[in-house]
Amino acid sequence: MRLNLQCHPSTPTSAIDQVTVQWSMSETGTIWLRYHSVGHVEEVKLPDHLDQSERMDGLWQNSCFELFLKEPGKERYCEFNFSPSGNWAAYGFDHYRDGMSPLTLAQNPEIFMDFSDTHIGLEASFGLPDIWVQKEFDAGLSAVFEMQDGEKSLWALAHPAARPDFHHQDGFKLKMEAAEG
Repeated sequence: MRLNLQCHPSTPTSAIDQVTVQWSMSETGTIWLRYHSVGHVEEVKLPDHLDQSERMDGLWQNSCFELFLKEPGKERYCEFNFSPSGNWAAYGFDHYRDGMSPLTLAQNPEIFMDFSDTHIGLEASFGLPDIWVQKEFDAGLSAVFEMQDGEKSLWALAHPAARPDFHHQDGFKLKMEAAEG
């Protein structure tokens, strides 16, 4: 399934024309994502890709790709950030922007990048912690693009508020269900 992200009206850019995401989730909690962005990539500031990826805070302050997962009907949710550098972050929240703590993953996500003058592709694969393995989630997909001039363009499946807010529960529009078998 390929989903289209939308640019928030308050963060327009001429650098990115389209952002799509493909995804899958196994019954054992392995998630695969592929973000594909088309546009004038030379206008986007991308961090250098590192040989060794690591957990790092603050990735959303630069170009990065994000996933939010929430159990249907529950307050708690988690956030995953994937940087073109290969670095990543994972957090759990008790409530809307409250009770944030690092989410422990069994192993670092595998992150692959490919890009050219006209596209940015990021693929991430990771296993959810046991307490987060579910058959269904309400999910939000998003992307942050930092331009060479420092401006940011924010993209998501939905923008339910006047100000960009990837944590807004009404933005979790995707019903992510585990594949059977």
